[in-house]
Amino acid sequence: MKKNLLLLLFVASLGLVSCEKSDDGKYADYLVARPLTISKAEFKNGVDIIAPLPIKESGKIYAYQDYIFVNDKYRGVHVIDNSNPNAPIKISFIKIAGNVDISIKDDYLYADSLMDLVVLDISDVTNIKIVNRLDNVLRDNIVWPANADFYEYEGVDYDNEILLGWETVTERRLISEYEERFTRDGEIFALAEAANDASVGQGGSLARFKIVGEYLYAVDSHNINIFNIQNLEDPKDLEDVYAGFDIETIFSKDQYLFLGSMRGMYIYDISSPATPTFVSEFQHGTACDPVVVDGDYAFVTLRGGNWCGATESGLFIVDISDIANPELTISYPMDGPYGLGVKDEKLFVCDGDSGLKVYDKTNVEELVALNHFKNINTFDVIPLENSLLMVGEDVLYQYEYLDNEIKLLSTLELD
Repeated sequence: MKKNLLLLLFVASLGLVSCEKSDDGKYADYLVARPLTISKAEFKNGVDIIAPLPIKESGKIYAYQDYIFVNDKYRGVHVIDNSNPNAPIKISFIKIAGNVDISIKDDYLYADSLMDLVVLDISDVTNIKIVNRLDNVLRDNIVWPANADFYEYEGVDYDNEILLGWETVTERRLISEYEERFTRDGEIFALAEAANDASVGQGGSLARFKIVGEYLYAVDSHNINIFNIQNLEDPKDLEDVYAGFDIETIFSKDQYLFLGSMRGMYIYDISSPATPTFVSEFQHGTACDPVVVDGDYAFVTLRGGNWCGATESGLFIVDISDIANPELTISYPMDGPYGLGVKDEKLFVCDGDSGLKVYDKTNVEELVALNHFKNINTFDVIPLENSLLMVGEDVLYQYEYLDNEIKLLSTLELD
């Protein structure tokens, strides 16, 4: 009897091996995105200030006075006391449904909650207060995971639920299913079309919010949303300015806004701040594209290998000395860059899984490597006056500037 059982198990194992071999070449691992939803009633009451929580997915960072604000994608903002950069402390969590961006001026924090703009008084960070909410003033504000291979959106009750964003998991799928995903009546694209100074803080290069003077500029995939914030508690929603396609980031320098998009860099004049006017653009094909500016140059990272369209990744340095005619000066290969920043003659590039890369940019045509912090996942940086902030995968890093390099000051685990 025992021999018969062993024989059956042996035959069954051969069958499994046979199946695995027959599947060879038919399947592959793909990134699948599933919708995160919230009821409409819960969404409208989705702002609260609670005790610190572990982070789920670290997003953008923002620095204001002695505090650091770290976005937790679609969930809200972690507030960190950074009065001692050697030992930062998490002090609270601002729960904001669907949040990905913030900006701060004179103790007033502006945050997106999908299509709504929320205003909070943070003059006392131990007693943050909600002071205003502007309904339906932001558009096309759902952040789609550009690197997803499949979108699983069936079952969303659009009558009673709101799509907050997406969570992604790796699954084994048929290669043929992947190859056919764009032929099913254009379902993915159809879904995308239907989806809904000292007083100012500092965001990173991936920011979609930017305060300049008495105006808040918030970019969505097609427009510059403009708010007059002269009355900090009561922003006035002004006429949007159409800016193109696939806008991703915003950066300001002097009288100009620099918009990073999947198609290129757009430059707008804000001499008349309520009505930005188009000046010029630099086209680079299709790639995910944050931008920062210093002097006569714009520094742009392009990340390929995903829905952004490009196959190669790199750092592009663009001459903007003639603002009406930006021209490429030189490009450098990168592995998979995200955010970047500049401080004096130093250039910082978050090259994804390849770590933080630091260069001397005195001669942009011959960048000199100063540091390379490997074995860390990097997302975005903020060069402050005395230190560099960087957020990676659930970790906040702080670095100290030295003459020809930088040195790690502290790390804070966010999970």
